[in-house]
Amino acid sequence: MNPRKPSVTAQDVARRAGVSRAVVSRALSNNGSISPDARARVLRAAEELGYQVNFLARG
Repeated sequence: MNPRKPSVTAQDVARRAGVSRAVVSRALSNNGSISPDARARVLRAAEELGYQVNFLARG
C-alpha cells in the first residue's frame, strides 16, 4: 500500500510566495486587486508545489 502524499494547501503556496492566504485566494481566482508581482509569485509558487484547487473545500 502506498502512503498518501499530503495535499498542498493555499497556506503552503502563501508561505512559498511570501504573501498572505488572502492574496493567494485573489490571485488564483483572478479576483480583486493585487500587484502583478504578487500574482506572478503566487502562480509560480503554486506551479512549483503542484497546487490544485480542491473544489470540495471551496465555500
